[in-house]
Parts: sequence; structure tokens; C-alpha cells
Amino acid sequence: MTVICKHPIVKIVAREEDAEFVECQKCGEVFDSAEYSDIAIEEKSALAEIPSDD
Repeated sequence: MTVICKHPIVKIVAREEDAEFVECQKCGEVFDSAEYSDIAIEEKSALAEIPSDD
């Protein structure tokens, strides 16, 4: 089974007028920093949907 990298550590590799690109230090994927924000939001939403054992 393949484990999907959640991009725990990223660094900025390029900036343009209205975009900033980051590279994941774990898997090497390069993507728009706005996408990185979306990943974090989606992850928080998924965690919120998991019922707790309270």
C-alpha cells in the first residue's frame, strides 16, 4: 500500500507576481502555496469529521 505524503516540511522555491511555489522536502513535489493551504484545510476538515470516543 502506498503512503501519501502530507507535505510536513516545505520550502519556497520560486515567487512570481501573484504566486509562490513551494517544494515538499519529503517527497520533492513542487506546487503553488495556495494548494498547500488547501491541503491543510482539507486535512483539518477530515479530522473534524472523525467521531471521537468521548
